Amino acid sequence: MAQLIFRGATRADVPAILELLADDDLARSRRQPDAAAPESVDAAHWAAFEAIDADPRNELIVADEDGAVIGTCQLTFTPSLSRRGAERMTIEAVRVRSDLRGHGVGRAMMAWALERARERGCGLAQLTTDKRRTEAHRFYATLGFEASHEGFKINL
Repeated sequence: MAQLIFRGATRADVPAILELLADDDLARSRRQPDAAAPESVDAAHWAAFEAIDADPRNELIVADEDGAVIGTCQLTFTPSLSRRGAERMTIEAVRVRSDLRGHGVGRAMMAWALERARERGCGLAQLTTDKRRTEAHRFYATLGFEASHEGFKINL
């Protein structure tokens, strides 16, 4: 692996991040075939980036290998009255470029993210993953995550 660093995403990284998020079987199943994204979707992505970037409780992270974005995740830090008031970190939208999966990028990114949580004094790190992502489930288990809760979502 060449020089791999983890850093906060910049506006210039957004197109590469969107490519990583789209390079996924589940993401492809949610899209209309051959449908170009309407301008409102593009505007929504930029608005979301600006909101994340401005929020001190959110960090959009990229794995950068010699200037190329090869991975990403979003870290959200939530204060809580439970667990004696400990802050918790939620890890979302974890992606590694498909041709580099299985080469240690995801493991290094997750280790970096967990260290980031420890630096902030978090008492818990949590994530959700689609039930169909069985390989991801095995991966997270090797990192020490436990499938301790059942998650629920509703589209609005």
